[in-house]
Amino acid sequence: MMNQQLRAVVRGMPKAELHIHIEGSLEPELIFALAERNGVALAYESVEQLRSAYAFTDLQSFLDIYYAGASVLLKEQDFYDMTRAYLARAEADNVLHTEIFFDPQTHTARGVAMADVINGIYRACQDSPVSATLILCFLRHLSEEDAFATLEQALPYRDKFIGIGLDSSEVGNPPEKFSRVFARCRELGLHLVAHAGEEGPPAYIRTALDDLKVERIDHGVRCLEDAELTARLAREQIALTVCPLSNTKLRVFDQMHDHNLAELLAAGLLVTVNSDDPAYFGGYMNDNYDAIFEALPLELDHARQLSRNGFVAAFLPQAQKDALLARVDAYFAPHFPTN
Repeated sequence: MMNQQLRAVVRGMPKAELHIHIEGSLEPELIFALAERNGVALAYESVEQLRSAYAFTDLQSFLDIYYAGASVLLKEQDFYDMTRAYLARAEADNVLHTEIFFDPQTHTARGVAMADVINGIYRACQDSPVSATLILCFLRHLSEEDAFATLEQALPYRDKFIGIGLDSSEVGNPPEKFSRVFARCRELGLHLVAHAGEEGPPAYIRTALDDLKVERIDHGVRCLEDAELTARLAREQIALTVCPLSNTKLRVFDQMHDHNLAELLAAGLLVTVNSDDPAYFGGYMNDNYDAIFEALPLELDHARQLSRNGFVAAFLPQAQKDALLARVDAYFAPHFPTN
């Protein structure tokens, strides 16, 4: 049971969020407001009815309602308003830096212009006091050809995103399906990440590293099923962007007490805590931290480690990273007076 002092320290500590799908931050209230603004008919009669539909049994049942929610995003201002709302929540949770995933194929397939998607999100980031950068994700249930086409559409806005990710339905869509397009993104100097080892097997983590040459693994919680892979992740300090509330909501773990985050840390892995799709999975950063510190054997030193890990794993210039880590150390200094 987390005591009130530890809760206050964890809630107030500096944080980096490295695994947030901006479309997954779209709260039901904003979905309804944008639907009304854009004349979009929804299959739900009220905010309450929509929120009650957030009962998922697996990744696919979540994705079905996730894509329905995204249907209200049509204009640049919609993407701006969605991103601004997320960044306000992030700031309230003491997030100092965030690297935001976005899924252009979800929108361009509906006739939304790539410029409206990227410019709306980017403009909101520029207007926020939170440091925020963008990572363009390919939908893995679609073809590699579609990913290539999406990349070409996005390249005129190359200055507005720092990396490439891979998300959507993991099972049956192994990382190597996107080998060529990731090789092209590597040539372009983009940072590379991929979802692997959430619903998919540990082998997907290895392929993401060896075939796609990713720098971080999104989720990765199933790595412990493979001792050799776990040792490699620890040795190479490949960050895992773990999303605790998401993992329990999608039944990767039945309940938070079953989550392996403490074991991942004990194995020497560079674990970070993130919210994934907070509107759908029950909470933003502090909600995720509350949940793990309440359910797992985590103490003050784990809090400091997780806070530091987020900035260590961030795609930031070293000077900015060092400055943020110094803020973490200064924050925790009163709690570790002998260090």
